[in-house]
Amino acid sequence: MRVPKATHLALTLLVAAGFGVCAASAQTRSVAKKKSISSKSVSSAHRSKSSKRTSRRERGQKAPTPERISEIQQALAKDGSFAGKPNGKWDDSTIEATRKFQEAHGLNPTGKLDAKTLQQLGLGSQTAGVAPPMPPVSSSSLQKTTSPQTARRQR
Repeated sequence: MRVPKATHLALTLLVAAGFGVCAASAQTRSVAKKKSISSKSVSSAHRSKSSKRTSRRERGQKAPTPERISEIQQALAKDGSFAGKPNGKWDDSTIEATRKFQEAHGLNPTGKLDAKTLQQLGLGSQTAGVAPPMPPVSSSSLQKTTSPQTARRQR
């Protein structure tokens, strides 16, 4: 069986085009692979860099320092609830003194420090436990006042 020249040429072109498509897809795959490797190394470098820069913040309330505990014990001693000498340790006598103080001042007698107890002791914030925190006032939200000179220029 003889194949005409035109058919032979068409088949040759199809085979060549097939090889070209295969080569192009192989090249695309290798470029994509290189990009994914480089993006992985960049992202891992970014992660390690950012983790060094900012450490995760611990959640919850932290324990008071020994100096702060001594302050609290002194305030409890002034009130007459704490009988011992301030030692900076949150021990059973301090918990009991806190409980007595809370009960005497109409607070929930848990023996644990809270904002209202510190406020009653004179060691807390003036607004603690009174209202939810307010966002800081920015300069853009302040009402702008015009001076008399500016008012004249605007007329």
